[in-house]
Amino acid sequence: MYEKSIEALKRYSVLLGIFISVSLLFIATRVYPGGSLFDKNSVGFDWSKNFISNLFAPKAINGADNPAQIWADGGMIFLSVSFALFFIKFSKKIPVRSAANVVQYLGAGGMLFTFLIVTPLHDSMVTLASTLFLLSLFYITVFILKSRLHLFKFLCINCLLIFYYTLYLYGSGSYAYLPIMQKVTFGSTVILVLGLEYFTKKEDFEHLKPTQSKK
Repeated sequence: MYEKSIEALKRYSVLLGIFISVSLLFIATRVYPGGSLFDKNSVGFDWSKNFISNLFAPKAINGADNPAQIWADGGMIFLSVSFALFFIKFSKKIPVRSAANVVQYLGAGGMLFTFLIVTPLHDSMVTLASTLFLLSLFYITVFILKSRLHLFKFLCINCLLIFYYTLYLYGSGSYAYLPIMQKVTFGSTVILVLGLEYFTKKEDFEHLKPTQSKK
């Protein structure tokens, strides 16, 4: 019974971690006092105006103490650990060692920078975390495109395009739609990660295993 519980926990660790993360972040949005880039006197968290990063500061934009911080920080811890576990586990499905190492070490390692987004190093951590995440996802997408997983071909490309567009808005200072795109990016990424984790298997990529040349 104990062994079965441990096995179930390992199998559903990514799902459980993401569920806890999303729950904590949602609680954070509910207790955020108010203020946004567009209106510092607004009340509460506006999903179309506030950035998720607004939840991480000790003070809300309207100047009030921010009780959302502890919930948001906890949510990012669980999110980073969950995504790191995903990259480690998915790398074991990739038959090419060099590509698997990129997904495992850069993907999982990049989650440290993802968590550090909650610190004052936010801007530089966004750049580092996004670069490592996109590189790892690109490697995964290459193998998905060579598989028969047609739905995931669409989901991977869709996620990459949404992510790139959101980064473009961020880099160009086009903030009008950035808060909305930030949530769309988050949602599409979570859906993709959960889909890849629980609806793909090692056998989907076995035909891509490199053949050893005869001497």
